Amino acid sequence: MMANQNAKGFKRLINACIFSFAGFKATWQHEEAFRQEVSLFLLTTPLALWLGGSNIEKVLLIGSVVLVLLVELLNSAVEAVVDRVGFEHHELSGRAKDIGSAAVMLSLIWAAVTWAIILL
Repeated sequence: MMANQNAKGFKRLINACIFSFAGFKATWQHEEAFRQEVSLFLLTTPLALWLGGSNIEKVLLIGSVVLVLLVELLNSAVEAVVDRVGFEHHELSGRAKDIGSAAVMLSLIWAAVTWAIILL
């Protein structure tokens, strides 16, 4: 989808929402990890609302899983760009993908630590 570079004000906001929805849709269609993490979010959100003692705890529990989704979206974007450049093996391409994967893993560890600290 091509962005209208001249869009201003409300039209720009509408375009941004349309492009964001397209990004969610593409990630959902092409990234199994994202679908799994959305399932994790759908499972853990009611648990966070039930088990979190205060509103701050609930926000931290839910937010830690939202962070995983955010990092996965960025990782998927990096992978798409790397694949667009070429599928042949290149050290920098592999490094970029590995770093993105490490970021997702770190966000998952952060979520687990957050849940453990709050609930245990």
